[in-house]
Amino acid sequence: MTSPDPSTAEQWTAVDRYFCDLLLAPDSTLDAALLASAEAGLPAINVAPNQGKLLYLLARIHRARAILELGTLGGYSSIWLARALPIGGRLITLEADPKHAEVARANFTRAGVDSLIELRLGPALETLPQLAAEGRGPFDLIFIDADKPNYPDYFRWALKLSRIGTVIIADNVVRKGAVLDPASSDENVQGARRFNEMLAAEPCVSATAIQTVGCKGHDGFAIAVVVAESKESQHGSASP
Repeated sequence: MTSPDPSTAEQWTAVDRYFCDLLLAPDSTLDAALLASAEAGLPAINVAPNQGKLLYLLARIHRARAILELGTLGGYSSIWLARALPIGGRLITLEADPKHAEVARANFTRAGVDSLIELRLGPALETLPQLAAEGRGPFDLIFIDADKPNYPDYFRWALKLSRIGTVIIADNVVRKGAVLDPASSDENVQGARRFNEMLAAEPCVSATAIQTVGCKGHDGFAIAVVVAESKESQHGSASP
């Protein structure tokens, strides 16, 4: 897959900047979270500011009280989601890397949302069964933004921890258009392709995907809502 024309990529970034300047108020707390992540050497793979605002708006529109996030990184998207919670709401975020978790916790405290967030440290395929065993869930909104090869398994767990009406969002499902290549040797592409195919085949969700371009390049989100009880689901009406 060829890279986008530099002039096009520059224009995408400029348009992102235009909308961020126009529609997002200056936020020193979020800026500090990004700076702390960069200074700690975390990869710059967090969602863009306007994408963070999109997550915030989706959570607000859905009136999500219980949110699950897979992949914390430095906590940038976690802060956006936590800010969308109503009084009494709760966010559980899962992170496998201890260094990432340390940076994220400091960012949560600086942002004043640490009391709203429970960070679970460890591989998600270990912490997700723990959540199920504890009877946590169902969640109103689940955001998947972790290692791509495990996206299919994360989707299965998202269904188990869902209810009818749960919104499931997955980032990075386009991979600069590489999802078009069934023969790709990139395990991230193959993970995204398997996830997309599972999403299409799952009768208990209604889903779509949108391409995004901007300062993060060419990628996209998949968005699904649970419309029927899944055989995977293990939960009733309990809340985290």
